[in-house]
Order: sequence, then C-alpha cells, then structure tokens
Amino acid sequence: MKYKLLAASILATMSTSALSATYQLTELSTLDGAKHNYVKDVSESGHILGLANGIYNLPIDVSYIDFTDSLIERAYDQQEDYFELIDKQITFTLDDIENNNAAATNPDAHSFMLSFLTAQATNPEYQKLANIIGYNVLNGEAQEQVLFDIASVDYDGLTRSVSNFYNAVAEDGIAVGWGSAPYEKTVFTPDGETEEETRFVRDFISRGIIVSPDGLSVPLVPEFDEFGGLSMANDIVKTNSGYIVVGQVSTGIPSDRQENIDDNCDGEDQPISVCIEGLQRSTSSRLFDTRAVKWSLDSNLNITNTELLGLGLTPEDDDNFAFTSNALAVNSNGIVAGSSDIRDNNRSSTIRTLPVYYKDGKIVEMLNQEDDWTGGKALAINANDVIVGYGIKAIDGANRFKFFYHDIASNSTVFPADFFNSSASIANDINDNGYIVGEGETDVFNVGSRRREGFLYKIGEDSITNLNDFLPCYEADGETRYKYVVSEAKVINNNNEIFGVATKTVEKTDSLGGIVRDINGKIEYESIAVPVKLSPINGEVESCTDPETDAYERQSASFPWYTLLLLPLVGLRRAFRQ
Repeated sequence: MKYKLLAASILATMSTSALSATYQLTELSTLDGAKHNYVKDVSESGHILGLANGIYNLPIDVSYIDFTDSLIERAYDQQEDYFELIDKQITFTLDDIENNNAAATNPDAHSFMLSFLTAQATNPEYQKLANIIGYNVLNGEAQEQVLFDIASVDYDGLTRSVSNFYNAVAEDGIAVGWGSAPYEKTVFTPDGETEEETRFVRDFISRGIIVSPDGLSVPLVPEFDEFGGLSMANDIVKTNSGYIVVGQVSTGIPSDRQENIDDNCDGEDQPISVCIEGLQRSTSSRLFDTRAVKWSLDSNLNITNTELLGLGLTPEDDDNFAFTSNALAVNSNGIVAGSSDIRDNNRSSTIRTLPVYYKDGKIVEMLNQEDDWTGGKALAINANDVIVGYGIKAIDGANRFKFFYHDIASNSTVFPADFFNSSASIANDINDNGYIVGEGETDVFNVGSRRREGFLYKIGEDSITNLNDFLPCYEADGETRYKYVVSEAKVINNNNEIFGVATKTVEKTDSLGGIVRDINGKIEYESIAVPVKLSPINGEVESCTDPETDAYERQSASFPWYTLLLLPLVGLRRAFRQ
C-alpha cells in the first residue's frame, strides 16, 4: 500500500490553497542504454541535466584474467549453488567466458562477471567499472556528457571506469560537475618478485570540471595536487561579468596521513596510486584536508579568482587529522551554502559536519547543537537568501534526516513538520516564491528501509503535501491505476514547475538490455526510475478508493490507538494506490 492512514493524516493538515492546485506529469527523455534515469538540475531557462545508471552492455575485459584462480572459481561455484536453489540451470562455464567473452556468451555470464568485478572493487588486480553516466537533454533528447573518460585500448568505446557527477547548470547552459580519472591497465613487478602482475591505476580520485554547450571543458585543478589532489564543482550561477562556481578542493595532507603515506606508499609492493586509494578508503575520504571554494570566471570560462571559504573551526596543534568543508550551492548574491566540520559544543574532541553558509568572509552555523543536531548539509539557496537542507538527530532510537529552511535576514531556522515524527526528510531546492521541494519517508509502519516520496512545502502555510496527491487516480482508460509514483523532487523553478524522479513498473531487463523471463517463460517485471516534470494545471484533487483498504484494516489490530481516529479518512485519496 502506498500511504494508508499516513496519507489521510497528511490530507487532514493540508491547507485550502494547497488543495486547490493539481499537477500534470510529463516523463522526460531518458538515455538509451540505461535502466534508471534521474533529474539532477534544471535552469530557469530550461536546460536539463540528468544522471543514468544501470548501464547496459558494460564492457568486460577478460584478456588478463586467470580463470583457474581460486577467487573466480569460488565465485562461479557460489553462482552455481544459487541457480540450483532457484531451480535454474546454469547456462555458461568459465571456459565460455574466457573463450567468448562474457557478453558474447549470454546475459547470465555477463551478469556474473559484473557481480564478480563489483566484489573486487577494491582489488587493484581487476578491471574497474562504473555504472553512472551524466547527460544533457538537448532539443528534448538525452545525450551523454563525457567528463573525464577516454577511449579504451582493450575494447570498443569508453573505458566506463570513471565516476560521473554532473551537478548543476547555469541559465545559458554552462554546466559543472566532477569525476574521476579513467583507470589504466598496466603491469607491475613487486619488489623481490620476477613475474609481472596486472594492476589498474588512475591519475586522480576526483576533479571538478566546467562544461559548455559547445564542447569546451575546463578542469578545475586544485593548487594542492599531490597524488592528484581532489576537487569538486557542485553549483554554478551566471553573473554580469561571467560565472561563480562553488565546490571543494584539497589544501594539504595532515601529518598523521602523511606518515601513513611515508610508511606504506613506497612503490615497492604496489603502485603508489594504488596505495593512495587504499588509504583514501581506509580513512573514510579524509586522506586530504579539503576546503569549500568559490571560483570566479569570466565569460570565456577563464578563472579570474579562487577563494577558499574557510573552515568552521580552528585546528589545534595536536589535531593531526584531516578537516573538511564544502560548498554545495550559491545564489546570484554570491552567498554560498554547504557544510563544514564544527566542534561539538560540549566535547571539543568530537567533530560534527553541520550545515553552514559563507558570507562576507564569515562561516555561519544554522543549527543549534543544544537541540541535539549532530550533522547535516545545506543544499540550496534562493535569490532571497533563504537556504534549505537537512539536519540529523536521533529520533526513536535512530538517526533521522529532517528538512529545514533558514532565512538569513531574520537569522531563523525552521524545521517544518513532515510526514510523521520519525520520517526522514530532505529539502533539495527552494524557488524565489518560497516553495520548497524534497523527499520524505512515507512508510510509517516500517522500522527498516522505508519508501520515500516527493513533497512540496510553502513557507508560511505550515503544511507539507505529498506530490503524488496532485496526480490522477487512473490512466486514460479510467480503470488502470496511474503508473507513476514520484519518489524525489529535485528542482522547482519560479513558475512552480517541479522536476524530479518517479518510479514505474516495466518489463524487466538484464545487463545486456534483453527482456527477462522466469523459468516458465513468463515475462518478469520491475520498477525503474524515470525523470519527470510536474506542471501546475487548473483542476481539482481527485478522490480515490483504495483497493487494499480491507486488507489493511485486517492488520490494524496491532496499530496504536490513535490511528483509529483516522479510519474515516482511509480511501479518500488516489495516493493510497499501489
């Protein structure tokens, strides 16, 4: 069930003005060759950035693999056991893969090799594959945007070994993001050995980049670039003189991490870059000191100024570990929102990463630590200097995200009531009209993994609305339940158009893009993510019956007593459908 009593309780609190509008959903273009597609950012002038994952036909290089090695033989035995458990006959051997390649053998062989390589993600002896692609929607069609990937020397096409985070777009289509360097297959002979071994290495872990619609790419190389350094570009805004881009850069390596490098990364037992990546993982992404940064660029994308925005604490002499701050959003006034390490008010040895904004050389916290907020981020800021994001605190025995907005002018931070007390919620964007969009947990009775759905909130109205309440009950035939469920609201423009992600059920596809059938030959189905646009239209919110109300009421004996007060409202909304 989609909402049950929860949705009814939400409806009871919605304002009249919220109920007076409906939205029309339009599915946006998706990238061919990918299962799931997501909106990342949309400019006021309509430029759309997306991310896709579940990439079909990922290339697998088997030329270097020893298929008699116990590691892959053991993985194959486990696959065989699994197939037997589900009464399925295994359709490939390791010899088939070695001689024919995985994709040429069959989808099961390709899927097996993808799983095997994923399990070896931290093992430098095996190929690295990444499953996320950035794209632009140009003239209504999704087109891949390559950041740092290059053509492979081992197979046709790109290496598909890079991370891609395509983050934000300005009014004229200039976009920013960040990614990793492609992996290169090389040979390495450990000290004291005579036999060469295969290793996969890369030049840097992350690098920010600016991309223009005409194909110009400008990497944002950090001043501190030892071992590649780090940089990220998270947001961009067009100005009268050019652009402002904000993100994060490496500024150094703390003394204790440098000792780790000196002790372990001598290039004798493994390539230095492999050792550096291992340390990066083992120190939870804190190998480098990093700082929030603001780049100023002219209209030709030349960097005219680089400003480090600082840190929300002063490192002490015995603080030998890495500190970090990050800039995630910037508005036309040049005010930057993001996060920074902050000392706990009660325990100076405890470091929190909390939402902050950067203005006039100052770093300002927005959450009161005395209210038990232990973390969070500021994710967006509008032209009126109102910031939105989320804080983290313990609620009902678990850490939960809670969305907030902060008005710089009044220095006030508000955490609106969301779907229910222990619902985790995130505010992703705010427009200049004061409308906030985000996502929140709607599954009140599940204490584990909870379903998330998109929401709309208007500052001053004190009511949160599930976006699915604004959509039709049925498809055009009047009988089939509406196929979309909005799971994320990522962007809202000043026309109150909302862009986000919805799920829908389609025929299931395998890793090569073919239709999946069960052992009886029947087509299987799955839920996928698609990018959508929600446009305000004149109309009335529909009242929908819930086909599962009876089943739900049979389970209600175990619910808290106060849910009985909501029973008359069950079935009022389309949102109760599956």
